Amino acid sequence: MSFFYPPVKTSIALMIGVLSFPCFAVEPLKEAIRVDQATQDAAVDSQKKIDNLSEQTGSLLEKYRFATRQTKNLKIQTQHLQQVLKNQQLEKTALQEQLKTIVVTQNEITPLILRMLTNLETFINLDLPFLPEERKQRLTKLKAMMLRADMTKAEKFRRIIEAYQIENEYGNTIEAYKNEIALNGIKSPVDFLRLGRVALYYQRLDGSEAGFWNKEEKRWQSLPDSYRNEIRKGLRIARKESAPDLLTLPISAAEEGK
Repeated sequence: MSFFYPPVKTSIALMIGVLSFPCFAVEPLKEAIRVDQATQDAAVDSQKKIDNLSEQTGSLLEKYRFATRQTKNLKIQTQHLQQVLKNQQLEKTALQEQLKTIVVTQNEITPLILRMLTNLETFINLDLPFLPEERKQRLTKLKAMMLRADMTKAEKFRRIIEAYQIENEYGNTIEAYKNEIALNGIKSPVDFLRLGRVALYYQRLDGSEAGFWNKEEKRWQSLPDSYRNEIRKGLRIARKESAPDLLTLPISAAEEGK
């Protein structure tokens, strides 16, 4: 029986072929690693792009919201301005109507002031004769005012209204002051007591005589001595030297009949 032995060179070549096989397996691994790295790099790039797009989207969203708020505010402002414009148109119409009558008013104001001045003078002459110099001087100034060309009609009207207000206040106050009156044909200094426009009393400074203005007879009339203390008390009250209190004093018959 015989055996066949291959040549030694063939065996060595086979072994070399077997040992060289792993070198062919390394290439797919490197390729896999390269592909994985490329995938990761692509993922990073994609994430960066996503982040950039997200930032751009957020910025655009904020700009949109700002533009929306601005649009809303402008709409409200526009509505407000439209209402203001509407009111201005109404005021313009009203002013135009007033301008149509202003000429008539200007022509009527002077006669009105003159009538008011005449009525005021008549009223003072018929009133109690208190503060005669002061009230007469006020009337004189008002009459002189009406002849002044450098004063507007509005200012003249204001002055006459002011005089009416002063006269009106006299009816709501009490007052004590000193002045002179003619008693028995002789001017004498006296204390006056004015109770609104109801009554006007006088008392000599030494307290020796007291009286009141008789509106019916248009003259000063003396009072009994029993009224002197009441008038003296009224003078103290008017000067705020005493607390308010009831006064027992006569008034003219004409005043009672009102």
